Amino acid sequence: MKQTEFRKGKTYPLRACASPHAGAVLATLAALAGGPAAAIDVDAGDYTALPVGSKLALVYYQRAERDKLYGKGARVPLDAGLDSDVGIARGVHFMDIGGYIVDPQFLLPFGRLKAKDGTGFLGDTGGTGDLMLAATVWLVNRKEGNTYFGVTPFLILPTGQYDRNRALNLGQNRARFTLQAGYITALTTSLSLDVVGDFTVYGRNTEFGAAGATLEQKTGYGAQAHLRYHVAPGFDLRGGVFRTITGETSVNGARQGDRGDTTKFNIGASYFVRPATQLLATYGRDVSVRDGFKEGNRLNLRLLQVY
Repeated sequence: MKQTEFRKGKTYPLRACASPHAGAVLATLAALAGGPAAAIDVDAGDYTALPVGSKLALVYYQRAERDKLYGKGARVPLDAGLDSDVGIARGVHFMDIGGYIVDPQFLLPFGRLKAKDGTGFLGDTGGTGDLMLAATVWLVNRKEGNTYFGVTPFLILPTGQYDRNRALNLGQNRARFTLQAGYITALTTSLSLDVVGDFTVYGRNTEFGAAGATLEQKTGYGAQAHLRYHVAPGFDLRGGVFRTITGETSVNGARQGDRGDTTKFNIGASYFVRPATQLLATYGRDVSVRDGFKEGNRLNLRLLQVY
């Protein structure tokens, strides 16, 4: 799935707040303003083209626990904590346009964020996130060789819940555009490789913070690679690595020096419990974080139904 590790993440980043404790982490929190910072994570196999007329209904759930906070590569001396329970409802329809398979789709995140311990002053929030509209166009579609290449534009609309007076928000109050490309190839009869890259450009948030400042952010980039071992038809074991570079933010033109750089991994499995019903589970965590909360544990679950 194309998810926002709402990192999807998949983390819902934060907005800085006025608090006597916030000085040490202000730049870090400003970099994580109100939603996913950059990159759209996918699950291995997402860039497989299905037959024209296929419809998918998917539901995702992610539990993420964060217990460390970093600023410019150094751990902030604070007993930080942030937990999230995030879901995504997604619908996909495969169709033919001009001889190419295209899959218009929507993704609607929802969930809850709760800060704790030394960052408990950030509070908690719940509700819906920003609606995502997307459509992959497959330029290479060779089912017989398990080889696919697709390009996906994402338009992310500022529809999620946002309150400039709250430290945590599921919406970002700004539009974003991501262009992603994904490639799948068979390495052997039982091993396949997925490689995905993207970049994200951001609109302005003109209601940032209690003073209604203007938040801007430079382009962000993401890359990921996945290996799948096909144990049997409909059953695979998988592992992935992810690198996300988030663009530096500025508030009312003042640069925050908060360019992010995060590396993470996950491992898991998928299984078709019925011919048209798939269950997927992965476990992951951050390996390194330059700015922001570091995820110590992340559990992702997905239910997929083909119609």
